[in-house]
This record gives sequence, C-alpha cells and structure tokens, in this order.
Amino acid sequence: MRKASGMKLTNRLVAFVTLIVICAIFVVFIGGAISFRKLGQNYLTNYLDGVVNVIDQQLADPEGAQAFSRWLPHLLKASNVVELEISSSAGSIYSFKGLHPLSDPNVLYISHYQLEKNTGFNIDIKSLPPYTEFTYSIGAMSSISIAIMIIIMGLVWGMNWLRRQLHGSELLEVRGRMILAGRVDKYAVGSEEEWPATASLALDQMIAELKDARQERSRFDTFIRTHTFLDQLTGTANRVLFDSRLQSIVQDQDTYGSVILIRISEWDHLLAEKGKEAADDLIQDVGMILSNLIQRYSDTVLSRYFDAEFAIMIPQQSAKEIKQFTSQLLKALERLTPAAPLETDNWCHIGVTFFSSGERRGRIMDEADMALRSAQLHRANSWYAFKKEQQWDDSRGSVRWRTLLDAVFNAGGPILYQQPVVNVDGETLLHRELLARIKDENGVLIKASRFLPAVEQVGFNIRMDKLVIAKSLQLLKTMPVSDVFSINVSIIALLDKRFVRWLRDELLQTPRTVLNRLSFEIPEGSLVKHLDAMRPVARMIVGLGCKLVIDQAGRTIVSTHYIKDIKVDYIKLHRSLIREIHQRQENQLFVRSMLGACADSNAKVIAVGVENNKEWQVLKQLGVHGGQGRYFGAEISLISDSNIQQK
Repeated sequence: MRKASGMKLTNRLVAFVTLIVICAIFVVFIGGAISFRKLGQNYLTNYLDGVVNVIDQQLADPEGAQAFSRWLPHLLKASNVVELEISSSAGSIYSFKGLHPLSDPNVLYISHYQLEKNTGFNIDIKSLPPYTEFTYSIGAMSSISIAIMIIIMGLVWGMNWLRRQLHGSELLEVRGRMILAGRVDKYAVGSEEEWPATASLALDQMIAELKDARQERSRFDTFIRTHTFLDQLTGTANRVLFDSRLQSIVQDQDTYGSVILIRISEWDHLLAEKGKEAADDLIQDVGMILSNLIQRYSDTVLSRYFDAEFAIMIPQQSAKEIKQFTSQLLKALERLTPAAPLETDNWCHIGVTFFSSGERRGRIMDEADMALRSAQLHRANSWYAFKKEQQWDDSRGSVRWRTLLDAVFNAGGPILYQQPVVNVDGETLLHRELLARIKDENGVLIKASRFLPAVEQVGFNIRMDKLVIAKSLQLLKTMPVSDVFSINVSIIALLDKRFVRWLRDELLQTPRTVLNRLSFEIPEGSLVKHLDAMRPVARMIVGLGCKLVIDQAGRTIVSTHYIKDIKVDYIKLHRSLIREIHQRQENQLFVRSMLGACADSNAKVIAVGVENNKEWQVLKQLGVHGGQGRYFGAEISLISDSNIQQK
C-alpha cells in the first residue's frame, strides 16, 4: 500500500538545489586550490632554474666561483632557499644553510640539478614552497570572497523565489494530506493559489461527484428502507414493520404491553363518493392525531396496518394506563368531522388487547380484531378491551417510581450486568455491553426496558447516567486490560451542558489506557434528531480516546448520512431486524442497505439479539462484523447475587 511522503515537494527541491550549488562551490574551490598550488610550484621551479643558470655561469669563471660567498647568500635568502649545496665527485664545493626557523621540515621543496656548463657538478636545493607564510588578505582574496558572497546571496534569493513559485503545490499537498486524514468536507474546494491548477480543479470535481454519489446512495438506501417498512401516505410503519416489532417483543423475556387497533368505518364508501384525495386527507388527519398522542410513551410503534386501519403497540405499560390512553385517543378522534357518507358519531372504533412474553403474534392481533368488532356492535364511536385472564395492572405511578429510584441512587446506583459482543468468528470478544438493573422494594430485579421510561418520566436520566458511567470507570481501572466495556448513555443527558462538562472532566481525569477500553452507545433515532447538537459531543468522546457506538439502528427509519458526519466505530442493529431474519427477506434487505451505507467508512455493523445458529449464519453471509445475544452468552451480573429475582 502506498504511503504519503513525509517531505514537502518544495523542501525536496530546495534541498536538491542547495546541495548542487554547495557541491559546485566545493569542486571549484578544490580545483582552484590545486591550480593555485600548481602555479606556485611552477613559478618556484622557473625561478630556481634561473638561479641555477647564474651559478652555472659563475662557476665556469674561475674568478666568479671565488665570489660566491659575497653575492650568493643574499640571492638565496631573497629566493626563500633554506639550504643549497654545490658538489662534485671530489666533494662539496660550496654549502649554504639559512637560519629560517622551520616548524615542519617536511614542507620543504627539494630540487636536484646537474650543471650543463660544468659537467660533473650537482646542485641540491631545499626551498620554502610558495605562499607558505601567506595569510588571508582582504585585498588579495576580496574578489574570491565577493564571488562566494554573491553565490550565497543568489542561492538564498533563488530558494525564496522557488518557494514562492511552489507555494501553490504546497497548498495542494496540504489539502491532499487533510483529505487522507478524513477531513474531506472542510477541504472539498481548494484555494485559487493551488498549483497545478488543473490538478486542483480535477480534485474539486472528483470530491463534488463523490459527495453527490454518497448523498445519492444515502437517499437510495433511505428510499429502500422507507418503501420496505413505511407507509408512503402517513409516514408511519407499515404492516411488515409492525408485525416484525411485535414478534420481536413477545419473544423477549419479561415483557408485556398492549396492541390497539383503530378502524375507520365506511372508508371504502368515502373513497368511492369523495375520491382518493378526501379519503387520504382523513387518513392523514387520523395519523397526525395518533402520532402526537403516542409521543408520551417510549418504544411505541404506530402503523397503518390496512388502508383504513391503524395499529399501535405500547410496551411496558399497565392496563390502567392503556385504558386511560385509549379514552383520550377516542376523544381526540371525535374532534374530527369526517366528510359524508361517514357518520359523525359512528365512524371510528377501537379494539384493545394485552399481551405478555411468550404469546403468539397472530393470536394477539386476532384478539385486538375481536375487541374492535365488539366496539363496532355499539353502533357509535367507542372502544372495547379484550378480556384476558392476565392483565398487567402494575399501577406504579411517578411518585412511587421517584421514591424507588431515589432509594436506588442513595444505595449506590443500579446493578450492572454484562453481555459479550463477539467478532464474526464467534470467538474473539469485541467488548462487553453493560446493562443496568434495579431492585424494587421486594428485592425483585427490574430490567432497563421497564424502568427507563419511568426514569425519563421523573427526570432522572442525568443521575442514572452519571452513576453508571462512574461505576463503569471504576470497574475498568480495577479489571484486566483485556476487558472492554460499552455503556449506554441517553440523549437527554448528552444534551445537557452541565452533564457534558462533568463527563469531560471525568474522562480527562482517567488514564488514556482506560479510556481506550470504553465505548459509549447512543440510540440512532435520537442521535439523528439532534445531530447538530451531538456533533461536538461525539467529537469530544472520540477525541479523548473512547469509541462511539450507535445503538438501535433500524428501530426508526432515518437517513444514514450521520455515519459520514461523525466517527462511528460500531453500529448495532435493532433486535427486531435480527429476529428470524432467515425467514424475512425484507429484514435482510435492510441489513444489506445498512452494510452498504457503512462501506466507505470505518463503521462496523453488529447484530444484536442473535438467538440461534440459523440467524447467525444468515448474518455472517450478509457480512456483519459481529454479533450479540443469548446465542453467544446470556446477561451475567458483574457481582455475585444469587438471591436476586427476575422481573
């Protein structure tokens, strides 16, 4: 795999040109020094040749040889001759030795001559080399010094000029590094100073086309999910999604709730007489009222079950609460004035049934339909509840919930359970998700799906999340480095500035090695709804070394563009998509769509709620990164408590 160069193009060129110039100066300097030395030696040789000729001529004259002692020493001293000896086969005729102090005798230039006019006579001369005693002189070396200074100044000017010329290429290189670092959006359009301009424009066009392709892919994925699971007129869930969610919740342990059917009578007659537009307007009005009323309950599913029939599933609510809600629902619908031929006092009927874990989905819907038919027998706008032997009459109100939660918080907070999340190989542990549980007054253990709506109702989300995070950090500090935890955090808490500051301070006080073993899980629907406010929070969490996990993906149909906006490490699919996925092609289509949305990012898809090998084999074929569920391991308490009862 190719890697980006760590050295700028400008620095490379500057270093290359500087090296070339320095090498050229060095070569010229060495060559000049050698030439300078050679010229000095040639000058000395020519000068000594003249002295030898004079001696040869004087030696040929008998009177001249006698006068050597008068004039020759002065000539030799002026010629920097240290020693001179005239000899023949008979012996030395004349010898001269100067009084020059020598620091190093090895520097002497030694010459040997044979006289032409006096055959058999030799002269040996030891002289100082030229320029031996010379020192640097501004006057003598000024031209060379000025030349070197001009070269250095020219080099500096040339480097600055080269940097200015290549400034655009540096900008283009910096932009490329930022794009490789993942900051594509900020550097999508380059500066006008970038060079080469054609490469910059081509990069702009490619990024624009890439962003458009990503948006188109996101729109296409959203289109697929919308047409697969949503009603196009009202935007609510369709029958496929409703049945899938109901089937998933009744197969969970310790769950209960209710199903409410709302039917518009004589809708076909309205469609025939007033047309599709009037009929659709009535459907939209009814859907708007239902959507507004169910906002008070979490995990509620509203579906346009048939053309003129809506279905509502409300989990974890008592029979008393459901009956009050149904009465309010009927009163809100009666405020509508349907067009003729619908009768104002006999156009909507509601059937209610209750369910608990382990019941069959088909039987639950049959019970709701029978209750609705019983309501129609009244010949007026009315509702009817199917009578069952077991109805959940837990009437714990907000006051009792507040008292219980206060007691739990004062006792140290909730009990933490953990469930493993494994890699696609089924063995490698990715992390352990921590799940909160509390005990009521009788010591019965209550699951999070039961008490979290009450926590939100009484406004204790921040207190709950603080206790869970504090206990998790304390556990991580004391447990082996191989343990990696993932904790759930509510959007309500993350939208509170004081909680975010507290979380930041807690994480800053925690060692980096501990933070690298911690993940935060945020629900997908709430994240997308508050995406602008969550961007800085997500950036802070990731920047401090923690991982970011998006939970309950697919619970609501939303756009997946958030995957590119924030650095998501894992995306956990909602358990309703995983339940019996080997028999549901539409759920497989949804999972493929989510995997495609994560293809160009670092996000990995994890399937939650895997119950058996058939589901896991299909999920592995689809390409998920990991799985979580009772197939891999049940929920286990982090503390030893064998006397806890489950609820």
